[in-house]
Amino acid sequence: MKLILADDHTLFRNGLALLLKSHHADCEIWEGDGLDAALAEAQAHPDAEVALLDLNMPGMDGVRGIRRFIESHPGLPLIILTGAEEPQQIQEMLSAGASGYIPKSSTSAVMLSAIQLVLSGGTYVPPQALSTVPTTASSRAGSNGREHAQTQLTERQMQVLRLLAAGKPNKLICRELNIEEGTVKAHIATIFRVLDVVNRTEAATVARATGLLD
Repeated sequence: MKLILADDHTLFRNGLALLLKSHHADCEIWEGDGLDAALAEAQAHPDAEVALLDLNMPGMDGVRGIRRFIESHPGLPLIILTGAEEPQQIQEMLSAGASGYIPKSSTSAVMLSAIQLVLSGGTYVPPQALSTVPTTASSRAGSNGREHAQTQLTERQMQVLRLLAAGKPNKLICRELNIEEGTVKAHIATIFRVLDVVNRTEAATVARATGLLD
């Protein structure tokens, strides 16, 4: 595991680094105390596999900081690791392109699992993000959202939607349903169109809001 860890709280950063190394003996971690430092480390280490960034540190400005990092290093998955747990903020960060959002109140087991999920190509959405449904998602679904989606989506697409909502990456969806990755991508594109969403997080949120996953 090779990762970039940026947080301006040295004690927390050092503690997390020790935790990661205790579970992964060959773990390489490049640390920084702000967004500029994280960008510099990502530039210096193109073999990094994931970046963990605090949301409240020098240089970070919410969505703007996330987009700046992603635009500079589009191939490097970004996980937000922060103390903020407001559902709306979590949704905003994920919609901006983050591959995961880990509240600092999470247990070490959850943190490690979330990182592994992102490394395998998935997106980690914390339970806090699902406690409320954004108004835009609710209105987008509409009062007849469930009936509309059920008539527009095939049973196979519903199976893909359930696995997608569970945070499974495309490769695991392929394995569980025994279908090709190109087929999974085609089904996800259809799901996005039917639910009128632009990413996996919104798809899961709208599906839950309209009762599709009940």
